[in-house]
Amino acid sequence: MPAALPALPGTWAMVRAEHAGEPSPELVALRVELHFTADTYAVRFAGELADRGTYTHAPGGTHAALTLVGIKGPNAGRAIPCIYQLVGNRLRICYGLAGTPPTAFATSPGTQLYLATYRRKA
Repeated sequence: MPAALPALPGTWAMVRAEHAGEPSPELVALRVELHFTADTYAVRFAGELADRGTYTHAPGGTHAALTLVGIKGPNAGRAIPCIYQLVGNRLRICYGLAGTPPTAFATSPGTQLYLATYRRKA
């Protein structure tokens, strides 16, 4: 991982996602926004706050890594390890929903991995 961490703060619009090898319906994915500050995150679905918490950069191996800690919403009290890739205005995050850090940007049936691609909003 490079010495300088990529600039995550800002608002990101989901463009596609998949869970356990199955694509999310486009109508769902296109209504999700992810907002990062320097140390917090918030997820909005159709403009309504759905989940929020804090995050820290986690020691990473091959990929840059985060750990999200939910404060409000369905993930309250949970720590979710993630890996991410930021290239220009595109952000990919693979979430380890079962608490196990992902090792690749892929999901497969029977796993609790959620892979989402976002585009930075102006």
